[in-house]
Amino acid sequence: MPQDPSQPSSPGSEPNQPDPDADEFEQALAEVEENLQLLRERYEQIQRDRLRQDELQHRRERIKKSLRQDSNRQTLKAELKQIQEQLETIELNLESRLFSWGSLKEPFWQAVRFGGLGIIIGWILKSYAG
Repeated sequence: MPQDPSQPSSPGSEPNQPDPDADEFEQALAEVEENLQLLRERYEQIQRDRLRQDELQHRRERIKKSLRQDSNRQTLKAELKQIQEQLETIELNLESRLFSWGSLKEPFWQAVRFGGLGIIIGWILKSYAG
């Protein structure tokens, strides 16, 4: 007789009790799906920011060329300043989101944990050897 997937696999557990392994798996799967969605959104944001950055850089170059030829310099200078500020904001967004404490948190604590463990093992070995 095939086993019902909704029933726990362990022979001694009650049939109405939820399987904790299945709950952990579902929770981990939901977390992975959420992280994947966040990664997709971040990728789309990066693509939009890079496209906008390219557009602004081209517009900035056109304005610089126009400054040499046009008589309406004040308007062009104001627009150039605004474009430069937008470019700086976009660059900051691109840099700050690619490098964040969240992305370094796990490797940092692993380095602290295993580095500390290495130091302790070194002391123990030195005390036995010396």
